Amino acid sequence: MNKQNVGLFRIWNRSKGEEMINESVEKLWENFKLQNPTLPDCYELMTFGDTQDRADQSAALVLEGLKTVKTTLLLEYQRKEKYLPQEGSYSIILDVNNQAIGIVQLLKVFIVPFDEVTDELAYQEGEGDRTLSGWREIYQTYFQEQCKKQHWNFSVKTEVVCIQFELVYAA
Repeated sequence: MNKQNVGLFRIWNRSKGEEMINESVEKLWENFKLQNPTLPDCYELMTFGDTQDRADQSAALVLEGLKTVKTTLLLEYQRKEKYLPQEGSYSIILDVNNQAIGIVQLLKVFIVPFDEVTDELAYQEGEGDRTLSGWREIYQTYFQEQCKKQHWNFSVKTEVVCIQFELVYAA
């Protein structure tokens, strides 16, 4: 997996003639558009985690309907000068091999300090025991690792981007 794209979004606009990432992405979007012909010609790509195991596990949880939230450090968006995803837009979920496995629609995108993530959001992340304490344990360690790699300081007030979504099409 290309670690530059892990956990963030890239928008693809077919009407501008942009090249698709691979055939699985194009086929999945085309099949989805056959059922929804009024969809725009652009979509985003979504990946999870920074390891093969995390990526595969999270993608599987999305397909099972257990993971409906993604949380990312706001600092990652700022570092890569990436825009925040837009509510109502569509994202194609990629597995660790960059193969399209499903499409989600983004329902809500907002920023909160790490320590203000709620029980409900932790549950919707779908990972671990789905409790807030379990989420904090998993994500504090994960975010601390990410911050350390970039020479950033992590605190419980570090802002995270929370993206709520629903699976609308599976491969």
